[in-house]
Amino acid sequence: MEFAGKKKLHIIIGIGITALFTIFLYTELFEPDFAVAGFIRNVLPFELLEAKLLDLRFRIRGPLKPPDNVVIAAIDEESIRRLGGFPWSRDKIAALVRKITDYGAELIMFDVILSESKEDDRQLALAIRDAGNVILPVSFSFDSVVKISHGAVGASTALPPLDELAAEAMAVGHINMLADRDGTLRWEAAAIEHDGNVALSIDLLTAALFLGVPPEAIDINSDKGIRLGRKKTIPLNKNGQFLINHYGKANTFRHISIADIVDGKTPKTVLQGSIVLIGATTAKGLFDLRVTPFTAEMPGIEKHASVISSVIENRLLRKASPYTDLGILLVSGIAFSILIVRFSSLGASIITAAGLLIIFASGHQLFALKNIWLNISYPLLNMLSVFVAVTAYNYAVEERYARSIRAMFSNYSTEKLVDALIKNPELARLGGERREITVLFSDVRGFTSFSEKYEPEQVVAMLNEYLGKMASIVLKWGGTLDKFIGDAILVFWNAPSYQENHPELAVKCALDMIRELTELQSNWQTEGKDALDIGIGINTGEVIVGNIGAEGKKMDYTVIGDHVNLSSRVESLTKKYGCHILITEFTANKIREAILKDKIGHVALQGLEKVIVKGKKEPVGIYEIKSLDEGSKSLMTDCDENSVVKMHEK
Repeated sequence: MEFAGKKKLHIIIGIGITALFTIFLYTELFEPDFAVAGFIRNVLPFELLEAKLLDLRFRIRGPLKPPDNVVIAAIDEESIRRLGGFPWSRDKIAALVRKITDYGAELIMFDVILSESKEDDRQLALAIRDAGNVILPVSFSFDSVVKISHGAVGASTALPPLDELAAEAMAVGHINMLADRDGTLRWEAAAIEHDGNVALSIDLLTAALFLGVPPEAIDINSDKGIRLGRKKTIPLNKNGQFLINHYGKANTFRHISIADIVDGKTPKTVLQGSIVLIGATTAKGLFDLRVTPFTAEMPGIEKHASVISSVIENRLLRKASPYTDLGILLVSGIAFSILIVRFSSLGASIITAAGLLIIFASGHQLFALKNIWLNISYPLLNMLSVFVAVTAYNYAVEERYARSIRAMFSNYSTEKLVDALIKNPELARLGGERREITVLFSDVRGFTSFSEKYEPEQVVAMLNEYLGKMASIVLKWGGTLDKFIGDAILVFWNAPSYQENHPELAVKCALDMIRELTELQSNWQTEGKDALDIGIGINTGEVIVGNIGAEGKKMDYTVIGDHVNLSSRVESLTKKYGCHILITEFTANKIREAILKDKIGHVALQGLEKVIVKGKKEPVGIYEIKSLDEGSKSLMTDCDENSVVKMHEK
């Protein structure tokens, strides 16, 4: 019954989240007039995320093969070099129009504004009249708020072509490119209205004329879209725009240098019967760069070529109907919510990954094969949210105790030890207990003088590098990392989990720390830095170990007692005896057999003296331990019982 109740609650959570996402999507698609609708549409990032996923579908699909009859007459570096700096005189542009006409081009479309009166305007007007197929551009500017009226975007000012030239042109269309909020060009404004006059998109006009549809047969209706005579209908969004099917990156379409056209070097078959687009590509100062789903640097003329090509080749993109988007979100969300509760955490992760892949793959296939834009951001986010919510619920309710254990010990111990504590929580009894442990205390020698020589940032960087390496070694040998005390490290073994060979593990850890230190010193010297050096003291004995602190505020799992202090006292003697590692007789007695059997490796354990350290009345034997070369036989000598020294160090 308890399990069934959990399943039911999980399903309710999933369906509730799906309902919430359905409200968000409905608000985005239908723009209802209620208080939070504007917040959902303008603040929440769903629309932008979906746009980015559309861009990703473009890149995965890759470029499309452009039609042979859409050609770009490029104002490029070569043209500027051979014909002079741009803008060119009207007689040069007239010569270009006549040359393209002689080549037999079907249509000539300018992506260059010809608004200023200049010498030889009449000569260009006559060339346009004689060609009879020239389409000129008009450019508009907008107030901060763009108004939509009868499917047309409302503009504040216009920059039209010269009246004398416009009068001879076949048609005049706008060349404005209205990017989305992220700066990416995804939509084409079908028409722009100014002072009661409507200018169609120059790309739409060019494609319609190529298909034999005159401008007067183009009908724009904000509800039904754009009707090109009886040829086809192009759907519009709420802003009077239709989707651009970008064919690829720069140079996807064929570029012909205008210099080669004027000089007659271009084969006639290239331009004959073609739509020729005149615009800037690589000329410095004229490079009209646009951000598209494929690239952040694409000449605007290539956008015109993509729109024209998609219309004449019937490759227009279409958004899936709002009801299709809503239906897929609801069905996938409810089905996923019912399915996910049947699996464990791992199984739920696999099911979630599979569901995300299916949704994305389906959306991509519809886009790549059918030119349909299906909203996949909502189903994807919904699935992720359901998975996270159900997982978080399980994590919060069913794994609370495991989390407390993991949080308590993950900073001290290896992952293997933490997992053992979760399975056997009695090992981590709160409070304190007496237990024999082995303590390792290490400290950096002369750190104060070292830190005075370098900038604080350099000191911290070197110290972090050193402590990071040492901490990894401690965890490698199963130690419990108690704390960093400035440049010192306190580690212990045999708590919270029992470790029968804890003295041996501590000694192996110390030897490994010295090996790692040697490599660090070599690197520091190569970098021209002073090398840090350390001393290590190890002691074994009975201490108090447990969680100590303020309940519910600050708790530390630590060790306290005389044997902890002894390890610190012994470490301080390493500099006096000119060695790196000193261990007490209590630890030495525990590892004798391991040394004789070479379980610790090739080492030398040398008894030095019996010392009376601060805080102690009885002398304690101290031993130096160090690694020997590979293949050497381990050595062991005891302290001279009659050699007792009283120390006055810290």
